[in-house]
Amino acid sequence: MSTTTADKTAAGAEGPGSRTPGPRRSGLSSPSRGARRRRRHAFRGAGFAVPFFLGFLFTFVAPLAYALYQSFFNIESSGLGIGTQKEVFVGFDNFTRGLQDSDFWSGTIRVLLFACVQIPIMLGLALTMALLLDGAARRTANRYRLAFLVPYMIPGIVAALMWLYIYSPRLGPLTDGLGAVGIEADFYSSALIWISMGNLLTWIHMGFNMLIIYGALQAVPRELFDAARVDGASELRIALSVKVPYVRGALVLTGMLSIIATLQLFNEPLLFRTTAPETVNKSWTPTLAIYNQAFDSNNYHYAAALSVILALVAGGASFLFYKLTNRAQP
Repeated sequence: MSTTTADKTAAGAEGPGSRTPGPRRSGLSSPSRGARRRRRHAFRGAGFAVPFFLGFLFTFVAPLAYALYQSFFNIESSGLGIGTQKEVFVGFDNFTRGLQDSDFWSGTIRVLLFACVQIPIMLGLALTMALLLDGAARRTANRYRLAFLVPYMIPGIVAALMWLYIYSPRLGPLTDGLGAVGIEADFYSSALIWISMGNLLTWIHMGFNMLIIYGALQAVPRELFDAARVDGASELRIALSVKVPYVRGALVLTGMLSIIATLQLFNEPLLFRTTAPETVNKSWTPTLAIYNQAFDSNNYHYAAALSVILALVAGGASFLFYKLTNRAQP
């Protein structure tokens, strides 16, 4: 009788309305809830990326596609050039002409040779400043980091105008200072124009590159420095053998960005041309040649083709630089 009572009590405790979820039902509901949660998180993350992709689409992809479209056309006039004008499809004629344009390619080669000298100097100075800041106290590093970044925060046109005044042979303090010690220097001459331009670009962009390299240095494990000091390594040895290899990726990135920026050099040469037109001609850089074709010669379609060619050159130079410098990180 006790056994029967215990069985009834157990059955009553469970009751007809109390159900224990089976393993099959719980096994199906838990993954579905997890999948829905992951989808919601993915949609939220995509929502944060939408403004960037929209800006990238309208400021980069759309202008490039429009330039590519315009490069396949040209303007032709009926009669002796005074009749009606119409846009005609010319295929790859503009690209063929651009590949044979000696002025455009001389400016491109001139800028690439300039980059081979100016970019290593600028990155070397940026790396030196980043290493010095990394070895300083945090409060001191923060103070000088902001000071080094100030030239990059100045608009490029304003910086170029400021250095045009400094280089001026009549008003500039630099020319007067060198003249006081018996050195005659014309910073707008063909012999010094590239030095003047390189000094200006280094002054502007060195702080930005230093900030990228300094950020990479902050990610280096500090235990490596302590272990190297225990082994008797000097600070210079630690910088060259431990820190520099760890920031190789940042150096490759800044090098690629510098190559692209140098090939797009426009504001500074345009302002230098107003002061030294006999030295800085209309095709001194590839972007100046494109600007001349578009706004001086009113040949927008040919300028669009040159822009596409320059974009391909910049992409090829960056890819070649990446393949030659990128290696396995330590």
